[in-house]
Amino acid sequence: MDRGNIILIGMPGCGKSTCGVIAAKVMLKNFFDTDLLLQGIERSRLQDLIDAKGTDYFYEAEERAILSLNIEASVIATGGSVIYSEKAMEHLRSMGKVIYLHLEYETMMKRIHNFTTRGIVVKQGSTLQDMYNERLPLYRKYADETIVCDSNTVEETVEKIVLLSEKDG
Repeated sequence: MDRGNIILIGMPGCGKSTCGVIAAKVMLKNFFDTDLLLQGIERSRLQDLIDAKGTDYFYEAEERAILSLNIEASVIATGGSVIYSEKAMEHLRSMGKVIYLHLEYETMMKRIHNFTTRGIVVKQGSTLQDMYNERLPLYRKYADETIVCDSNTVEETVEKIVLLSEKDG
């Protein structure tokens, strides 16, 4: 059952939180950031959580946080690693339309400068390129719609989110 939510997924730096909060204002919806939910539940910054308890714990905690969501009429910005949990993604899909904000690898690297402190989950022994290559097909798998954001301004991306939210899914 679609509850009028717009769920934003995508790589770090694609604009989920930045564009999400503006899109929510434009569409008269609430804004919800699942990274902030996870930090509140765990009482820890994302990077501290990853460093202290590891990636497996992080994925499990993120899944629990997503599965606890029961909201309507919201734009939901998710953590970039949410697509690793099929349960979490099915829950989100049941809540509304999933929009994938796509970035090319090079654009992601230009936009993100704080990889070591931002709370980006990269598996032990993997590179950022490995993370990108692994996540790309998962974002595509779960997306109802895709917006290519590489050359978009924030305003252009928001405009596309609003247009896609109005389109029948």
